[in-house]
Amino acid sequence: MKRFFIKSVLATVAMAAVGFASAQDIKERTLKFGLNGPEGHPAVAGMKAFAESVAAKSGGKIKVQLFLNGALGSDQAVVSSLKGGTIEMAVMNSGILASEVKALEIFDFPFLFANEKEADAIADGPIGQKMHAQLQDKGIVGLSYWELGFRSITNSKRALNKVEDIEGLKLRVIPNAINVDWVKALGANPTPLPFPEVYAAMEQKAIDGQENPVSVIAANKFWEVQKYVTLTNHQYNPQSVIFSKKVWDSLSLTEKKIIDDSADAAAKNQRTQSRAALAANLELLKKNGMMVSQFTPAEVAKLREKMKPVIDKHSAAVGPIVAEVQAELAKMRK
Repeated sequence: MKRFFIKSVLATVAMAAVGFASAQDIKERTLKFGLNGPEGHPAVAGMKAFAESVAAKSGGKIKVQLFLNGALGSDQAVVSSLKGGTIEMAVMNSGILASEVKALEIFDFPFLFANEKEADAIADGPIGQKMHAQLQDKGIVGLSYWELGFRSITNSKRALNKVEDIEGLKLRVIPNAINVDWVKALGANPTPLPFPEVYAAMEQKAIDGQENPVSVIAANKFWEVQKYVTLTNHQYNPQSVIFSKKVWDSLSLTEKKIIDDSADAAAKNQRTQSRAALAANLELLKKNGMMVSQFTPAEVAKLREKMKPVIDKHSAAVGPIVAEVQAELAKMRK
C-alpha cells in the first residue's frame, strides 16, 4: 500500500508540474478577430463559440475581441494586416484567398457541391487541409473551415423565373475573376465590390442586385433595398478561419493548441447553427416583403450549361487540385 501511495503521489506531482508548465506557457494577450459582416452573419456564432472556448482553455488569459461590419477594413486590407501581424485573425470566403493560393479558387466554382456533406468532406479532408497549408508561405495560417452556405441571387428589377431573366442585370460580385466570368456568361453585368459597400450601392441603384446565401441576405436586411430573391444555389462557400503567421510563430505550443482546437470545435457549432437557421431566414425575407422564387430543374440545367465554359476556363488555370476534388466527389457519389 505504501509503495502504491508513493507512486500515486509522484504521478500527481508530475501531472501538476505539466499543468504548471502549460499555464506558464500561456501569456496574457488579446486577439483581434475580424469579419466583413453584421451581428446576424452566420460566422458570428462561430466567432463567439471560438472566443468562449479560448477563454476557457486559457484560464481567461487569452481574450478574443470581435470586430464586425468590416471594422478592420476590406477583406484585402485584412489579409495585408494579417501578414504584417497587426491583426491576429479573420474569417472570410475561402475563394477570396485565391489571390494568395490559386487552388483555393476552386471553392468559387459554380455547382461544385451538391450538398453540405460533400463540401464538409472536401474542406475537412486532406484536400482542404493541403490548401490551407499552402497559405503558410504567404504569411497566413489556415485554422479551419466554417460555412457561409449556398448562394442565391437578389435584385430590385424583376422576378427571375428563367435563366434569360438574369440578362442585363447589374450584379455585384466578389472581386475575383471567376465570379466576374460566370456573371458575364449569363449575359449580366458584373460589378466587383467589397462587401461593406454593397448595401449602399443597391440603395443608390448603382447596382441592381447581388448574390449571397440567404443567411447573409437576412442578416444585412437586404429586403430594404431588394425586392426579389431567387434560390439558385449556384455556389457553395466555405469560409476560412485564418491567423497571422507572424503572430502564430510567436506563440507557445500550448497557445497554438488552444487556438487550433477552439477553431475546429467552433466549426461544428457554426455549421450546425447556420444550417438550422435557413428556414427561419427564408420566412424573415418573405415577412419583410421579398418575393422568393426558385428555378425549375430544367432552368437549373440551363444555368449549369451556361456555367460550363467558365468552369473549363478556370479549371485550366487552377491546376491539378480540380481533378483531385472531382475524383473525391465522384467516389462519394457512387
